[in-house]
Amino acid sequence: MGRADGRVVLVTGAARGQGRAHARRLAEEGADIVAIDALVEYSTIGYSMATKEDLEETARLVRETGREVVTERVDVRDRDGLKAAVGRAVRRFGKIDAAVINAGIAPAGTPVWEIPEAEWDDVINVNLKGVWNTICALVPSMIDRGAGGSIVITASAAGIMAAPNLGDYNASKHGVVGLGRTLAKELARHRIRVNILAPAAVGTDMMLNPAMFRLFCPDLEAPTVEDLRERSARGNPMGVPWLEAVDIANAALWLISDEARYVTGIVVPLDAGALG
Repeated sequence: MGRADGRVVLVTGAARGQGRAHARRLAEEGADIVAIDALVEYSTIGYSMATKEDLEETARLVRETGREVVTERVDVRDRDGLKAAVGRAVRRFGKIDAAVINAGIAPAGTPVWEIPEAEWDDVINVNLKGVWNTICALVPSMIDRGAGGSIVITASAAGIMAAPNLGDYNASKHGVVGLGRTLAKELARHRIRVNILAPAAVGTDMMLNPAMFRLFCPDLEAPTVEDLRERSARGNPMGVPWLEAVDIANAALWLISDEARYVTGIVVPLDAGALG
């Protein structure tokens, strides 16, 4: 018997990376999945976003477990689109029990006073307003159903501490932590638990791209993934260069499961000791 048996879980940013890991891991434990991703590019961000093929691969991996999945191409900046997607999912499955609000983007390499306004707007609108939009689209149906539930929000270690040259990202993730903690208090009487994940670096496209190589290895002319691996491992107490996406998915699974039935309002650091 799986730890998510019988649940329907909505995952944003599901096409690849952490979102795909959440969808697959929850499906392995018995959940049906509503997989949402924008599949759009941002001129302000220094790496490519997920594609239609990526989202289809996530769906294939979910179906491979024997669970059902529906995919939705919706931008978390579009609240009406999210409301429509939630409505379709509820009509299809009869409910949504839980969510992993995971969609996010990360720029790299600009001091706060030099951040272009367009970059600031994209980061805040996706990482913070997008979480709020998803909450507003999802929560009313969970309250109306009256069966409780679980919401897991992806923040970051950058929501607890700050890294230089990531001011807009840091601000968005600090905001997500405050928003999630507030929501946990507001939804407790409805038995809807809200918890926040705060991962350090995770080995996904958001981290493993040339812009991030330059950010963390600024003294090197053309840093590579191996340069980043060596420096990140050297700076981590456990010698870990970065976490794998499944490590974050395992934490989300626990928070959604009945094993965490009285856990709400916490921030879970996943950092191999980096924040200690």
